[in-house]
Amino acid sequence: MKIYGLIGFPVKHSYSAVMHNAAFKELGVDARYELFEVKPGELEARFKGLVGQGVCGFNITVPYKEEIINFLDELDREAHLIGAVNTVKVNEDKTTKGFNTDGPGFITHLTRIVGFNLQGKKVSILGAGGAARAVSTQLAKNGAGSIALFDMDRDKAKGLAAKLEANFSNCDIGLVSEADALLQDKPDLLINATPVGMYKEDRLVFNPEYLHPKLVVYDLVYNPAQTPLLREAKRKGCSGVFNGLGMLLYQGALAFKVWLDVEPPVAVMEQALREVLVKA
Repeated sequence: MKIYGLIGFPVKHSYSAVMHNAAFKELGVDARYELFEVKPGELEARFKGLVGQGVCGFNITVPYKEEIINFLDELDREAHLIGAVNTVKVNEDKTTKGFNTDGPGFITHLTRIVGFNLQGKKVSILGAGGAARAVSTQLAKNGAGSIALFDMDRDKAKGLAAKLEANFSNCDIGLVSEADALLQDKPDLLINATPVGMYKEDRLVFNPEYLHPKLVVYDLVYNPAQTPLLREAKRKGCSGVFNGLGMLLYQGALAFKVWLDVEPPVAVMEQALREVLVKA
C-alpha cells in the first residue's frame, strides 16, 4: 500500500484525508492518505524521515509552504515563481519535486465555479504567506487590475509585493499599513489568506462597517465553514461569500493528478467533503 499525507501544524482540522481516501477507493488504488503533524523546528528531520520510510507524496500546509522548499531536490516552474509549495511528489529514487496547486485550484473555483469575472478588478488580500503568494500570483496572471496586500509582518508583505511587481507589470501592486485599509478603497474581492478564523477565539480583524454589498469575500479557511469574517460579510449583504472548501477541492484534485498521473474523480472528492461537512 502506498502512503500519501499532509504535513503541517496543526493538521487535525484538515479534511484532506477524507477527500483523497475517497478518490483512492473510487479508482481502486491501493493507497492511504494520512495526517502528519510536525512541530516547529522538526520539519527537516520529519520530512526526510517520512521520505525514507517510503511515503510517496505530500501536501504541505501552514506553516511550512515556504520552508519546505529548502529540503526539496527540484521545483516546478509555478512553485518557483510563487515561492511556496503545497504539493510534493516523491520519485522512485527518493528525489523530491515541489509543486503549487493552491493557486490554480483557487483560480479554478473562483472563475469557473463561482463565475467571478477577474478582469481589471480591485483585489485586497490579508496575508503574505504561502497561500497568499499562490493566490496573488494567479490573480495577477489572470487579469486582476490591482492587488493590495497587508500582513502583520511588513517585510514579508514587501517581499511578496516586490516579487509580484517584478513578474506582472500589468497589475498594480500596493501595500497598506493596516487591515482596515484593505477595504477603504472599496475593492471588488477581499481574500483572507491567513489562518485567522480557524479558532473559536479568533476575532474579526476588519471593521465590518467597511464591508459593502458589491464586495465578494473569499476566506481560505474552510474549517469552521463559517468564520467571523464570513458571518459579518453575510450580515452586511456582500454579493458573494465563500469559504476555502472550493479551493481545497480543486487544489486537492490537481495534487492527486501530480502524484498518480491520472484524472482525479472530482465529483467523488466533492461528495466526500460535503458528507464530512454535514457531520461537522
